[in-house]
Amino acid sequence: MNIVVCVKYVPDAQGERGFESDRTTDREGVDGLLSELDEYAVEEALKIVEAGEGEVTVLTMGPEDAATAIKKSLQMGAHQGVHVLDEAIAGSDAVATSLVLAEAVKKCGEVDLVLTGLASTDGVMSVVPAMLAERLGLPQVTFASELTVEGGHV
Repeated sequence: MNIVVCVKYVPDAQGERGFESDRTTDREGVDGLLSELDEYAVEEALKIVEAGEGEVTVLTMGPEDAATAIKKSLQMGAHQGVHVLDEAIAGSDAVATSLVLAEAVKKCGEVDLVLTGLASTDGVMSVVPAMLAERLGLPQVTFASELTVEGGHV
């Protein structure tokens, strides 16, 4: 089973937050980390793979520092990471983010399952997973407290 987990590098909730002159979140001047809510998705993907076989790929988009989210996921046990890094997508809204992530997932090869966290701890909109599922033509399961995969079925 090949699983892609979308993860996000977010400003540390304990740090000072601010905005750029264009009203986007200042991601350069603050310490950041892997969103705690995405850690759960990475852990769940690892459990699924450990119970069978396959790989976990973590996917993120954002500035250079967003690689920190991938590094943390790799330390947790993920097999590989993909970082979409392009100045043209800086400050993307949820619609653009879902498009970039969907196209990146498509380039990850044959993917059996895409997991996301509940929400990002910086935006807390929770709309990107639904938009991503729609763009990929996949069903979406939300607010799952437990996930079991048997015979290729969730």
